[in-house]
Amino acid sequence: MHDHTILEEKLRESLASVLPITLIVAALCFFVVPVPPDLMLLFLVSSVLLVVGMALFTIGADMAMTPIGGLIGTRMIQTRNLPLILLLSFLLGVAITVSEPDLQVLAKNVPHIHSGALILTVAVGVGLFLAVALARILFAVPLRWLLIVFYGAVFALAFLADRDFLSVAFDSGGVTTGPMTVPFIMALGVGVSSIRSDKNAAADSFGLVSLCSIGPILAVLLLGFLSGGSSTAAAPAAVQALDSTVALGRACLEAMPHYALEVSMALSPIVIFFLLFAWMALSVRRRQMKRILVGVAATFLGLVLFLTGVNVGFSPMGQTLGAQIVSGKTAHLLVPVAALMGWFVIAAEPAVHVLTAQVEEVSAGAIAAAPLRLALSVAVSAAVALAMVRVRTGLPILWILLPGYGLALLLSFVTPPIFTAIAFDSGGVASGPMTATFLLPMAMGACGAIGGNVAADAFGLVALVAMTPLITIQVMGAGQKLLAGRRPAAPAAAVFDDLEVIELWQLTEQGGD
Repeated sequence: MHDHTILEEKLRESLASVLPITLIVAALCFFVVPVPPDLMLLFLVSSVLLVVGMALFTIGADMAMTPIGGLIGTRMIQTRNLPLILLLSFLLGVAITVSEPDLQVLAKNVPHIHSGALILTVAVGVGLFLAVALARILFAVPLRWLLIVFYGAVFALAFLADRDFLSVAFDSGGVTTGPMTVPFIMALGVGVSSIRSDKNAAADSFGLVSLCSIGPILAVLLLGFLSGGSSTAAAPAAVQALDSTVALGRACLEAMPHYALEVSMALSPIVIFFLLFAWMALSVRRRQMKRILVGVAATFLGLVLFLTGVNVGFSPMGQTLGAQIVSGKTAHLLVPVAALMGWFVIAAEPAVHVLTAQVEEVSAGAIAAAPLRLALSVAVSAAVALAMVRVRTGLPILWILLPGYGLALLLSFVTPPIFTAIAFDSGGVASGPMTATFLLPMAMGACGAIGGNVAADAFGLVALVAMTPLITIQVMGAGQKLLAGRRPAAPAAAVFDDLEVIELWQLTEQGGD
């Protein structure tokens, strides 16, 4: 596929992700909820920046980050040196996580924790659990039992944690499984699983995403204990006021150098690591190296545009809209509007369409794409609605997460393994860029306007979005298994046990072909 065709495809995918939110917001602002005209114009300009930035970023990730992960992973495995493999896995996990755009957006939105400290803490958590995940593959440890043990530790700490860190910790687990991290760590997982020759080796290559989501939660909870809690109350950031189109253009242009510096610092660890590794241990062809460097440049430019659009116009609109909705007679609209946005956010997510189509193809139609998409839409819509209910009522997040994860783990004992695999790795697909950039700021704005605790009650939205697909997809799988069991002549039951595992890194590559 030619480069211009790839760019057109990525632009269409990005537009499909951003356009539903833009149209819903425009309809609300023009007919229901009043917002300043300058903010509306800034939001529309920022939407364009997001579309272009996301397209360039995903192209760069396909060209650079996935090949880097594959090259380093393959060479790492060839050493057959377990301590070296685990050490390099930890360093790679840290390096790739600091450049994750969803994490950078979350860190900017958390006023009571220094953004650098939060990013580093989350990165260390991902690095440690990436090493654990790869060791699990090498030693063929069942994923289910690791999930039970580690989530048990998470909830044990959660009951003792500071409220202002609790929701942020669970959100950190959701944003780390983003477009930068997932393709990279999945490429490492496939490389490690290639060492084993048993029939379960390919199946054991899944689960990295779900395990790497646990590390940040534990790390941020521990950060809360070490810091002794937050010293200041969290509050939404102030929205910038503009008096002309020239001021609007200047606001965007003046923000770009700042985010260019931040992106440079975020990308430099993984780029330097790769160049040193290539110089010492890899034989990379000149053409491949050139393609990787072009991919790094596209990733850089895309991240700069993405973060500029998010911070200058997209997140401020989310905050303002949330505050305006709850401040007047439209307060009753907060939950249904959020649920509607959640439905369209996941329905327009390109990775979801690729995932569901691939599942249907590999399962020979036993798992249809339409019911899978419906299960994800129901899950995300319910999650966002629950998050807004928490904003209005102050409902503790553990009252939702504890029974939710408990039910998800119990369902793994009665659900076909393929559905459990899809469910636990689909949380990373569900909690996409729009969740952290718009829906979370919307919850923050609403919470601040009604005088709630933003850190405790608004944060947690991403965590709920990442959790609910674990339940809905496994319920769907259990239902299909039950129906298949009532039809002995049908081959579907056998299909569920022998299905090829769907890897998110493969989906990413296919989306760029």
